Amino acid sequence: MGYQILNMVLEVVAGLIAGTCLLRFLMQWQRISFHQPLGRFVFSMTDWLILPLRKVIPAWTAWDLSSLAGAFLIKLLQYSLLLLVAGGQGAWPLLPLISLVGLAQLAISALSALVLVLAIMSWVNPGAPMYAMTARLTEPFLRPFQRVIPLMGGIDLSPLALLLVLQILGMLLAGFQMSWMR
Repeated sequence: MGYQILNMVLEVVAGLIAGTCLLRFLMQWQRISFHQPLGRFVFSMTDWLILPLRKVIPAWTAWDLSSLAGAFLIKLLQYSLLLLVAGGQGAWPLLPLISLVGLAQLAISALSALVLVLAIMSWVNPGAPMYAMTARLTEPFLRPFQRVIPLMGGIDLSPLALLLVLQILGMLLAGFQMSWMR
């Protein structure tokens, strides 16, 4: 029972920090201003990790690699602590790969949440500033689906298609991770 509680706490804390690092990466990639409440939150949650990493890991074009590295390091720390608590038994050589898969699962969950927020806000309040920012964050992922799926009666079904693909990817990654953790 103690292991499950620790696992849940680490999942929440690591998910919050690593997810904020991923959001920082995505906001910088999409050139979204950090001079608004969400941007200030992202900076306050991640500066302690990202700023030192920037001294070692330079940006690559518009991609902030230090934010990705920070998210990966948080997930690596999470799974390392879990393996240590489990008695040090397990897949130490596979730990970086397990952490990478965990980070991909987090990215899929976060993107799914953004797409759901976008869909709900498009029905409730499409004029809100939060809607515009969410649309900019999800647009690169929705665009390929929008090219293929036509509007049906004025309704954009591309978020539904993206959610379906994300759920399938999440299930595949979970299966891989569980087989490696055994």
